[in-house]
Amino acid sequence: MTAPASPRQTLSWPSLLGRGLLFFGLWLVLIGAASKDWPVGLIAAAAATWASIPLWPPESRLSPTGLLRFVLRFLPQAVVAGLDVARRAFARRIAMTPGIVTYRAGLRSGMAQGALCAVMSLQPGKLPVSCAASGEMRVHCLDSDAPVAAELAADEAAFLRILPGDRSGA
Repeated sequence: MTAPASPRQTLSWPSLLGRGLLFFGLWLVLIGAASKDWPVGLIAAAAATWASIPLWPPESRLSPTGLLRFVLRFLPQAVVAGLDVARRAFARRIAMTPGIVTYRAGLRSGMAQGALCAVMSLQPGKLPVSCAASGEMRVHCLDSDAPVAAELAADEAAFLRILPGDRSGA
């Protein structure tokens, strides 16, 4: 029995170049396009490309349609949730029932589950405080009387459309 090929061995040069250009483009968006900063940006893009190989294996796939649908769902939801948090912060009488809600995610432990927890932590009013290997998540929320588990299930379903065929979390 032979060992499986390393991700570094199966990643093609065009794929590496694409990743590098993507990271350099991100650098330009974040830092600016001043040519004096390009050497540092190229080094940062090369380091990010090298680090991305084990973190995002070449056999992993993203669904552009799923990603677009997720972003179009996530952004308005984040605005509404942020306004709700602001409304509660400025209210004379705070109407909250904070608590911990337990939710069982369909993803097993791994990068996909960690990414799901990170995305869920971006939503105002909800914060994953633990993600177990079994998929059980404990989420702190400002209003535990709200249908938090249903919202988390909808978030997970939208997130899973980004990762076609990958439910392992690896």
